[in-house]
Amino acid sequence: MFLIKRAIWIYFFLVIFEGAIRKWILPALSTPLLVAREPFTIYIIILSIRNRLFPASISLPLLILISILSFFAAVFFGHQNIFVALFGARIFLLHIPVMFIIAQVFNNDDIVKMGRIMLWITLLMAIIIFLQFYSPQTAWINRGVGGNESGGGFQGAMGYLRPPGTFSFTSGTTSFFSFAAPFVAFFWLSADKIKVNRALLIAATFSVIIAIPLSISRTLFFNVGLVLLFTIFISIRNPVFLTRILVALVVMFGAYTILSQQESVQTAIEVFTARFENANESEGGLEGVLIDRFLGGMYNALFSGTNAPLWGYGIGMGSNVGAMLLAGSTAFLLPEGEWGRLIGEIGMIMGLIVIFIRISMGAGILTKAYFLLSKKQILPWLLLSTGLIVVLQGQWGQPTNLGFFVIITGVLMASVKQN
Repeated sequence: MFLIKRAIWIYFFLVIFEGAIRKWILPALSTPLLVAREPFTIYIIILSIRNRLFPASISLPLLILISILSFFAAVFFGHQNIFVALFGARIFLLHIPVMFIIAQVFNNDDIVKMGRIMLWITLLMAIIIFLQFYSPQTAWINRGVGGNESGGGFQGAMGYLRPPGTFSFTSGTTSFFSFAAPFVAFFWLSADKIKVNRALLIAATFSVIIAIPLSISRTLFFNVGLVLLFTIFISIRNPVFLTRILVALVVMFGAYTILSQQESVQTAIEVFTARFENANESEGGLEGVLIDRFLGGMYNALFSGTNAPLWGYGIGMGSNVGAMLLAGSTAFLLPEGEWGRLIGEIGMIMGLIVIFIRISMGAGILTKAYFLLSKKQILPWLLLSTGLIVVLQGQWGQPTNLGFFVIITGVLMASVKQN
């Protein structure tokens, strides 16, 4: 089991730092490094089979069967590009099994250890996105994948671009801090039971708060809000946590007050506010943003109809790699939303089966996490605050997002596991 866990940790670190390697360390190898995690997924699967630790979940063989059927459907009836089909099938055959293996072999100590590591990396990530935010796109810190000197930032506001951090795209920054925020809350609420450096925890709290305006990400803003709501709910179910929650809120308010007085942070807040207001105007206000972003993609995929054939257009077609190989550009060939992409790639029948599996997984984790609250086990509930939407519609087509889906969902399933 030690070797399996070590390989999982390598997978975890590659999810976070793979983009940095492709941008700054080995830019000439950026294309092959796109699948840098795949050898480790194979290694993890082989070790789990040898040690009889391969998960016995009903969902896993069904997902593997769907990937095999989808592969042949893509080759014979869909886009007919075997390389695109292989790239799409690898998600089901290599990465999804790792998610189930994480749930099988990780325990609470492993998850807490990951949380501590996330606190340290949060400090580094905050420094990096601060430098990227205030540096020109031609600066080394802002180089894109392959050492692209035009920069890796994405549309923001007031002339500032969203920083990608160590990732190949800005969505990685949002996913990272959305995963870190629940751990920050957990360590504040568990200070009497879990030992953690108080200075580190305070610094990580500052880092998450400053990341909201620096990332210019509304999704991160909403996710941190969800963490706060889930934390408040804990105090309602277990009043014993109320004092610790109040302490954490005071620290957060103090951190915001101190940071907001800094000129550099004030600029970031102004940019974030402008981005928020502009997006609200174009997308129908705050309600429109929330409904369209978090619910609209699901609704449209299921009820707005699709022209996809029975077997879909072909697995892998909805990814950037698939678009590049099929159309010569990274433009979306299928809906950007995860459920729409699934149905477009593998058809309505198999797409709905995969969606149902994800919904059932989310419902199962939610039920168990809620039950564990009565036992004062708060970590699963806090992780669920930002993790539930990842389980339901976290994107698989983009490698970084896929990596976070595997880690977050695997850790969630491990956290609610009853020994």
